[in-house]
Amino acid sequence: MHANTLNFSAGPGALPATVLAQTRDAIVALPETGVSVLGMSHRSEWFLDILDEAERNIRSLLGLSDRYAVTFLQGGSSLLFATVPMNFATPAFAPPEYVISGYWSARASAEAGRVGEHRIAWDGQRTGFRELPALGQLDVDPRTAYLHYVSNETIEGLQFAAPVAAPGVPLIADMSSDFLSKPLAAERFSMIYAHAQKNLGPAGVTVALIDRELLERIPGGMPHILDFRTQVAHGSNYNTPPVFAIYVLTLITRWLRDDIGGLAAMQRINEAKAARLYDVLEEMGDVVTIHAKQPWRSRMNVAFTFGDARLDRAFLDAAKARGMSGLEGHRSLRGLRASLYNAVTPDAVEALCETLTEFALQHA
Repeated sequence: MHANTLNFSAGPGALPATVLAQTRDAIVALPETGVSVLGMSHRSEWFLDILDEAERNIRSLLGLSDRYAVTFLQGGSSLLFATVPMNFATPAFAPPEYVISGYWSARASAEAGRVGEHRIAWDGQRTGFRELPALGQLDVDPRTAYLHYVSNETIEGLQFAAPVAAPGVPLIADMSSDFLSKPLAAERFSMIYAHAQKNLGPAGVTVALIDRELLERIPGGMPHILDFRTQVAHGSNYNTPPVFAIYVLTLITRWLRDDIGGLAAMQRINEAKAARLYDVLEEMGDVVTIHAKQPWRSRMNVAFTFGDARLDRAFLDAAKARGMSGLEGHRSLRGLRASLYNAVTPDAVEALCETLTEFALQHA
């Protein structure tokens, strides 16, 4: 296996081999046009067809109804952290509420605080972000503008197994690191957003699914570029969109549909990959420590450490010698992290497991 196959980076993440090959060819010349994808006009008929297909494929994979608008935004989740409260935290409702379950949800909450008043529904910082709240035990004001949470914390390796329970309250989720990794009960949400560089392709585009009723709450006077209604009304083509990123995203949705066989099949593959790696780490006993507690461990990001920075560094060197990359932990947590996004193959996970086992035997 080569380095692209053994990429465990948390983002930008690995691409499926077939998509990588198609992307390579498209950079030189698209088969449909003979022009490089990097030079295709966002007003061309070809790109309008790509936008249309990307939306159709996402709707089909998720079983998404017309109740939701599908739009392709820029700026990543970091921009959405600000624009979500700008659009929806209006005086007609109680302040929005935030679940803080890790680094990225804390960032989202902090940005909301810069926009206006908000409330913390739950905060896991006191226990070191090693667990998640019980789904039905959040004390949420029924008048709140919305409840926001992050479905999968990439740094700490925490993942909600099901949507947060908040009946009658608009639920907004950042699903950047597990979107399209499994089937989704989209009807439980008022908005879902996900930047691309985990499971959807390269950085540059963020998918947003927005309940059309929620769009009606947006106040007048918003800057056009920050108003979600603008993007929906212009079919994600208000200003020059990231043509290349949307094209690769479309290839990813084709791969999920045609090569994988849909999200239920993708979920089975992802569950098997994660189970294999966690089993190996558990078998090591006290040699390693997994950051997240059961039953909140992520199937997308596995954060762990040998408990000694020198051993963590030595393992990175051993993995690199076998062609593996992207296993460094985030600077805020350090240690090690293996990201098992959709494009990471079972064979790649097996190679990682073998390397871990051999390393543990050598350094036990």
